[in-house]
Amino acid sequence: MVNVGAGTGSYEPADRDVVAVEPSEAMIAQRPAGAAPVVRAHAEALPFADGSFDAAMAVLTDHHWGERCAGLRELRRVARRAVVLTFDPAFTDAFWLVAEYLPGFRELPGMTVDELAACLGGADIVPVPIPADCTDGFLGAFWRRPEAYLDPRVRAGISVFARVPPGGVDACVRALRADLESGAWRERHADLLGLDELDLGYRLLVSPPAAARTSAAA
Repeated sequence: MVNVGAGTGSYEPADRDVVAVEPSEAMIAQRPAGAAPVVRAHAEALPFADGSFDAAMAVLTDHHWGERCAGLRELRRVARRAVVLTFDPAFTDAFWLVAEYLPGFRELPGMTVDELAACLGGADIVPVPIPADCTDGFLGAFWRRPEAYLDPRVRAGISVFARVPPGGVDACVRALRADLESGAWRERHADLLGLDELDLGYRLLVSPPAAARTSAAA
């Protein structure tokens, strides 16, 4: 298996033979001892022969790639099938943090989930609801724990905050803190407090095996 845009290796399965691909030396330096071997390269130009792997994975990373479609095509080139966890921008305003406090998110470039699936040569699109006690630290993880977004350490682990202009982030934090202190946030979102999970637009794209794709195309 190849893990493209592997970062620090947080998502790599321990029960598989994995080769990681990551372009950032800073990320590579944070990989723990014993992590999968890493190749420094970009998703758009993977240094592997066609069909080198049984599977390729990419988890919440494709929005960082310079040419997303080219990277997704590379996943299909080097592996029999691909599994990609990404975000459907049609859900942008479904998340209170973005809709009410982080309008700059809407200005970031993006692709529809159908466009991403097409770049993979077709894929099943599977909703991935986020549990209320999610232990990861991505943007939607704290949807029922709004105080977390006031913590600069939490924001430092969420790439969106680095992509939005600093003034927008500062305004977001000020407004959210004020609404939490006044109780306005809980008044508006009392319905969320009783939910165990929430669909915020995270989607798992699962491509068919290469043999099946070739057969269907024929």
